[in-house]
Amino acid sequence: MDFTSLPHGAFTLANVTVPACLVGQEGDLVRIDMGIEAGHIAPPGGVAVDMRGAMVLPCFTDMHTHLDKGHIWPRASNPDGTFMGALTTVRADHVNWSEDDLKARMGFSLQCAWAHGTKQIRTHLDSADGQYLRSWPVFSDLRETWTGRIELQAASLVSCEAYGTEEYPEIARTVAEHGGVLGMVTYPVPDIKERLLGHFATADAHGLDVDFHTDETMDASSETLRMIAETVLETGYQGRVVVGHCCSLSTQDEARALDTLDLCARAGLHVVSLPMCNLYLQDRGTGTPRRRGVTLVHEMRARGIPVSFASDNTRDPFYAYGDMDMVEVLREATRIAHLDHCETDWIKSFTLAPEAACGFGVSSLETGAPADLVIFRARDWTEFFARPQSDRIVLRGGEAIDRKLPDYSDLDNLWKTS
Repeated sequence: MDFTSLPHGAFTLANVTVPACLVGQEGDLVRIDMGIEAGHIAPPGGVAVDMRGAMVLPCFTDMHTHLDKGHIWPRASNPDGTFMGALTTVRADHVNWSEDDLKARMGFSLQCAWAHGTKQIRTHLDSADGQYLRSWPVFSDLRETWTGRIELQAASLVSCEAYGTEEYPEIARTVAEHGGVLGMVTYPVPDIKERLLGHFATADAHGLDVDFHTDETMDASSETLRMIAETVLETGYQGRVVVGHCCSLSTQDEARALDTLDLCARAGLHVVSLPMCNLYLQDRGTGTPRRRGVTLVHEMRARGIPVSFASDNTRDPFYAYGDMDMVEVLREATRIAHLDHCETDWIKSFTLAPEAACGFGVSSLETGAPADLVIFRARDWTEFFARPQSDRIVLRGGEAIDRKLPDYSDLDNLWKTS
């Protein structure tokens, strides 16, 4: 099969491999014939192309990213690979985040995501210390520029200690004006419950969903996830609640951790795991790391808690690598969190689950869905995970896109610091 010469117009991808859960069938992978017509999946018809078992997936949703931090590594590398090293380095680099700098780096990441087959992205935007005045207008401009290619959402990123400051109400107002999500980083502080109550009340007043960076630490005493679930149950908050990272669960007493998950299930929380970044930062010291930093995704699934996976950071002090490629996330999450040898529908955690968590449009491989597809030579999961699938085809509206990645040299003019 020549992957470079798919027909135009109405045609059929004959003999393709797809996840059964995405076509309403039982089991793992199944073979079907998939018609493409007028930019949508259709009954088989037109020119038939024998795909010889090639795997087809819907385009991906990357629901937890940091486009504003992306690609600052050349001028702002992490000095020791730790979380605090990342935090202090990024804060020091904020002085360089001009409109032109943000547009160049964020646009570069979006080009990568487009080429790899992602169609929907939520990004967190550093918003404290006046940064909201710069980053949110740039985000809105990019969202308009990328309309029809990648649908974009943004969530504010402030620490829980930002609640009660003079600028917090202005940040919330800015988020609402730009149609965003009210985000917060939570960690143990003496009055964390009061700050959570205030944050949820602010979100409710503005009609906003919330998105938390939660317990991104190996410290078992960090239990803000539990407090978030309790606060949702106490207040009856009705918006979407996303909690990311949740690393400390993996170090807590099992009975306590599972009790917290029962609360999360009752509260209707949606968890997003960021295994590549957590593996990079957590349990880093002078010797060999003992712990992965990944949260309890299997135990969450067993309780009906929706679980997603996402890219997180890209070539910045929080994660030195990455390319906005959800295939890499899928491959690494499967290895790190042992998503194999268990349920057969984990692919939903990279497509349907993040779409629901963010309120994006729903992807599908069923008749009538947009033909926004990624096609791989791999015919089963072992072939899929064995290689990076760099020769994939991305279809948008049934037409193959130009998958050329931007060159890193395109950003060379940004590395002269202020």
